[in-house]
Amino acid sequence: MNMQWMDASIMLVIPTIYFIGALTNERRANWKLAGLISLVGLSLTLFIAISVYFGWIDRSESDVWFGVSGMSLVMLGLVNFIAFVNIRYSSAYMAGNVEEEKRYLRWLLVTLGSVATVIVSNHMLLLMVAWIAISLSLHRLLVFFPNRQRAVLAAHKKFIFARVAESCLLGAILILHYEHGTWFISEIYQNVSSTDELSRMDQFAAVLLAMAALVKCAQLPLHGWLIQVVEAPTPVSALLHAGIINLGGYLLIIFAPLIVLSDFAQWTLLVIGGITTVLAALVMMTRASVKVRLAWSTMSQMGLMLVECALGLFELALLHLVAHSCYKAYAFLNSGSEVESSMKRRLARPVAPSVGEWWVAGVISIGLVVALVWAFALPAPYSPWLLFAIALTLLIAERRGRLTASSVLGMVGLGAILLLVYSLQKSGASLIVPSMQTSVGWEGDLWIAFLLILFIAGYLLLQYQSERPWIKKVRRAFYAGFYLDEWVTRLNLRIYPTRLPVRFKPKKLQVPKEELYQ
Repeated sequence: MNMQWMDASIMLVIPTIYFIGALTNERRANWKLAGLISLVGLSLTLFIAISVYFGWIDRSESDVWFGVSGMSLVMLGLVNFIAFVNIRYSSAYMAGNVEEEKRYLRWLLVTLGSVATVIVSNHMLLLMVAWIAISLSLHRLLVFFPNRQRAVLAAHKKFIFARVAESCLLGAILILHYEHGTWFISEIYQNVSSTDELSRMDQFAAVLLAMAALVKCAQLPLHGWLIQVVEAPTPVSALLHAGIINLGGYLLIIFAPLIVLSDFAQWTLLVIGGITTVLAALVMMTRASVKVRLAWSTMSQMGLMLVECALGLFELALLHLVAHSCYKAYAFLNSGSEVESSMKRRLARPVAPSVGEWWVAGVISIGLVVALVWAFALPAPYSPWLLFAIALTLLIAERRGRLTASSVLGMVGLGAILLLVYSLQKSGASLIVPSMQTSVGWEGDLWIAFLLILFIAGYLLLQYQSERPWIKKVRRAFYAGFYLDEWVTRLNLRIYPTRLPVRFKPKKLQVPKEELYQ
């Protein structure tokens, strides 16, 4: 069947149906229609992917407003899938108040439509408008309960940081248009891919893009709002952590040739993203609240994704983005059951491995990873493989718990399977988004290796030496997040103050004295 008449503009249909769905909630929340819209979007994405595979859609055109690429199709499929799950969950979670249901579903669909618009945009101005629309519609969801002080404060800080990220993105867009004479992302991608060196203006644009991604992904020290927005409805937290906060990584991937040619942009991502990865993961170990632990985990994962982009491992960043989105959507929507599971894990903490067991686990893990790298002559960077070796070491060494115990051979077999699956997934992702050679070289690898060694040292101390007096002081500092958010919050409220809602305090019961003696 000849379908050459279909062009990239068909991608516009997916965000459009979300916006139309938002207009149908004036009388009541139409949950069934919203769920159907997400299924239609998912089906349409699958149809477009099949059409591209068989050559029914021509992707050679670069001067179109809505682009079709493997990256955009993967992201669209992910967004529509998470939208379907979120809508189904929200229909039961928000049931009870007709007005609240209408307001919630309206802004949820607007947010989803804006995210889809960012993904399908090939025009930088359209990308900018949709990026702002995401922030404004998400803000209405974050303050869905306007009487909660922490939620309002977190949304206020998020509002400020969003404007900073948007300013950086707008500056980068204007510079790129001035340098290349086009608004289309695909043309800029081709122009930069064909050169070996960036101009000064392009270098500045790359740095601005890196800063926009860092702020969007809530990296230290602009992270406090992400911890506090857990006061919003649970499905809003799931949407934020699974489908919105990782757009910073998506931004770096679509401008990948620009990032890999800018040393300053790469090192900015490596330093800030790397430090956030380690510190956030250690802070997470000290927290008890399930949602707060998940929020710190998101910060750490986003930092690692940005590090992967800085190292040129864009296929690994895409794989990380998809896996993290699915996991965080499940974790937040299942947070009620996670409380019980978390308590069981604390009660069944693993038996502290001996020094010999740590050495055996380390030798086996490093041996497996080195054998894979040597057998397939895998190129640098090697720090991600070091991270995998550390994860396998922890898996093998901590195999004994109070409830269950596994043998060394079983854990080695599991580690080998995980290594194989990881390699296959990474190779598959490279067919969609290829890796690129960066200029950070062995220095970047050495920096990340240093941070990973610090992480494993901090993990062992917090996990197995927590009773030492000086470790208790260190743990207290980690628990407080080194008070970074407190300083940033004071600065925010000094520069751009806001009025927080007053907590309702019921009057004390006044009992006449004579009644007290009856």
